[in-house]
Amino acid sequence: MTAYIIRRLMLVFPTLIGIMTVNFIIIQIAPGGPVEQMIAKLQGDAVSATERLSGGGEDIKGQTSATSESSSKYRGAQGLAPELVEEIERMYGFDKPLYERFFKMMSDYATFNFGDSFFRDQKVVDLVLEKMPVSISLGIWSTLAVYLISIPLGIRKALRNGSRFDVWSSTVVILGNAIPTFLFAILLIVLFAGGSYFSWFPLRGLLSDNISSLPWQQQVLDYFWHLVLPISAILVGSFASLTMLTKNSFLDEINKQYVITARAKGITESRILYKHVFRNAMLIIIAGFPAAFIGMFFTGSLLIEIIFSLDGLGLLGFESAIQRDYPVMFGTLFIFTLLGLVVGIISDLMYTVIDPRIDFETRET
Repeated sequence: MTAYIIRRLMLVFPTLIGIMTVNFIIIQIAPGGPVEQMIAKLQGDAVSATERLSGGGEDIKGQTSATSESSSKYRGAQGLAPELVEEIERMYGFDKPLYERFFKMMSDYATFNFGDSFFRDQKVVDLVLEKMPVSISLGIWSTLAVYLISIPLGIRKALRNGSRFDVWSSTVVILGNAIPTFLFAILLIVLFAGGSYFSWFPLRGLLSDNISSLPWQQQVLDYFWHLVLPISAILVGSFASLTMLTKNSFLDEINKQYVITARAKGITESRILYKHVFRNAMLIIIAGFPAAFIGMFFTGSLLIEIIFSLDGLGLLGFESAIQRDYPVMFGTLFIFTLLGLVVGIISDLMYTVIDPRIDFETRET
């Protein structure tokens, strides 16, 4: 197993380099870079990422297209002195060739030096650490809730396949999967967060303004009280697929020959289920854990962060992509990719924990 882990770790670095290279090339050739963003700010035409998402800024739409053509290579640079445009290029490092910017970026990332944000006047690491509590809270508790609900429910549905419980629970699962997450979040706000009915839960932020004045027991309660609605909204749209995957995995194992043989030998149903069926059926569920974890952690909660005013990594990544804030974009991409690769290795290790018969070193490579 040690040799397999070493091989996987050695593949992490070329994988990171390949992903960063492809994304660097794609983003560099896309229009609307940081120089153009700064020019738009100087011209008064800039619109924030959340305003674009909510439909703001329509009144300035088309202003730049009405201007006359200019010799500048940047759209919207009309009326600005060429010296000012060159100064903006130097400020963002765009006065250097493309290959030089790429190799400098990779050499800095090798030492985990992600640089400073173009538009926030903060180091990328400080920004990530600042937004991390929100994403950790949403990711960990949502993933934990999904697995604690979906796996027992899927097992019970498999054991009672075709019963009334299986039918009505499948109806609930299908309805939960059909409701968009953002729509259910809005419904929760209207019903329980100061809308037209009840005002039981807070609407904004992760903590109350007076959190520092509360005793620690109430601080913990306040923290989880703020998470009830966001996690509930994420949970409704996330538990359906895992529930059906668990059910189908256990149904497939329950009908196999070794289960029938074990029953014929008089082994109890609970021993068959937890000593044999559970071990084999859970392998496919664990295989999807890295993607589910990373998706829930960083990308799956973007709309939830916007709706509930939670300033996390999902919103940070979205805004940096819209603003072409390259240090934040590539820094977070590097961190997320590295974390995903490490979680993938941990997932392989979990295979051997659940089923010690699996030995990755004996596989042909």
